[in-house]
Amino acid sequence: MNKVDVVLGLQWGDEGKGKIADFLTPQYNVIARFQGGPNAGHSLKFNGQTHVLNTIPSGIFHSGSLNIIGNGVVVDPVRIKAEIERVEAAGADVKKHLVFSRKAHVILPTHRLLDAASEHAKGAAKIGSTLRGIGPTYRDKIGRNGIRIGDIVHPDFKNKYQAIKDEHLKLIDFLGYSDFDINVLEAEFYEACEFLKAFTFVDTEYLVNEKMKTEKILAEGAQGSMLDIDFGSYPFVTSSNTISGGVCNGLGIAPQHIGRVHGIFKAYCTRVGSGPFPTELNDEVGEELRKKGNEFGATTGRPRRCGWMDLVALKYAIMLSGVDYLIMMKSDVLSGFEEVKVCTGYKVNGTISTHIPYDLCNETVEPIYQSFKGWTEDLTVCRKKSELPANFKTYIDFLESELGMPIHIISVGPDREQTIVD
Repeated sequence: MNKVDVVLGLQWGDEGKGKIADFLTPQYNVIARFQGGPNAGHSLKFNGQTHVLNTIPSGIFHSGSLNIIGNGVVVDPVRIKAEIERVEAAGADVKKHLVFSRKAHVILPTHRLLDAASEHAKGAAKIGSTLRGIGPTYRDKIGRNGIRIGDIVHPDFKNKYQAIKDEHLKLIDFLGYSDFDINVLEAEFYEACEFLKAFTFVDTEYLVNEKMKTEKILAEGAQGSMLDIDFGSYPFVTSSNTISGGVCNGLGIAPQHIGRVHGIFKAYCTRVGSGPFPTELNDEVGEELRKKGNEFGATTGRPRRCGWMDLVALKYAIMLSGVDYLIMMKSDVLSGFEEVKVCTGYKVNGTISTHIPYDLCNETVEPIYQSFKGWTEDLTVCRKKSELPANFKTYIDFLESELGMPIHIISVGPDREQTIVD
């Protein structure tokens, strides 16, 4: 029986998982999303065009692959209808190559309203939600009060929806939020649910375990390890388990069936929204990183906070997921900086540590840096490791030594072809 390989982000999201999942998918028959929702923004660039996927797995543009939306994912019918139509317009046969878990939970219009109402009520204390309704949907799932994809075709679907909607509207009214028209939102929701009925709903736990007998499977993560609900910078986290362990719950496979774990990280760090970010650069260097890296959310358009590589956080993420295959993205962005820094430890309340503090949000954390001489060469034209500039190789050698494993793939640009495999 084949094992399920995993590709996931090791930082605060936006590491470039979409490109790598797309790059890897020709090696796999099945690509499955196991957590998250339309807050993801996986950018794929090939044949001179860029495609952004939110919920659909990144293998959708490969005609030989089956793409699965697992039970751990939350699905917004309205958003995925628009996404499917966009992907179909780009030439993919989505109906043929995409299936949904019956057990995946549905994002209702009032889930999105609850998200907005909650953030509005928090004011300056808001967590930086994407306002996609992901958190409220997972909350209802845990509270055993959710609607699942399989319910869409049930005769009692509208009654079940109405009961949950009425509960939500009471809470939204209590939070003092009224900037919406529920009738408009509801009409497009029902239209999208009808649209989804044309797709295949399956029990993905049976499907995945059956496929493992004969086919190769890649589990595709969303967000980043430092946003994990249990191990991330709580409470500034997402609402699901973003580490490799989430694959077991999100697809219905046993731990011994997890295979190679591909861990993706940027050559520097970024973060979107609120929350701690020890190596953040609130200066011209940070602005230059944002500009050169085009660091704006693929889904939200929000500017990303930028900073130097954080090895404390990276080692933590590698440990949590059992990563054995490292992939570094956006290496080309660092070209042109006179000096490149790497955080190797934290000074926490005067004490040096290489561990993530329990309460990263409220601890006084000062990064300890090691500096490297920069390079000016254009990495985007490199296709072999031997073509990389000496100073960049020194940077790579240091990272590999600190992390205790080689970096197998180095991305030097957004296109599929701009990928160096060691």
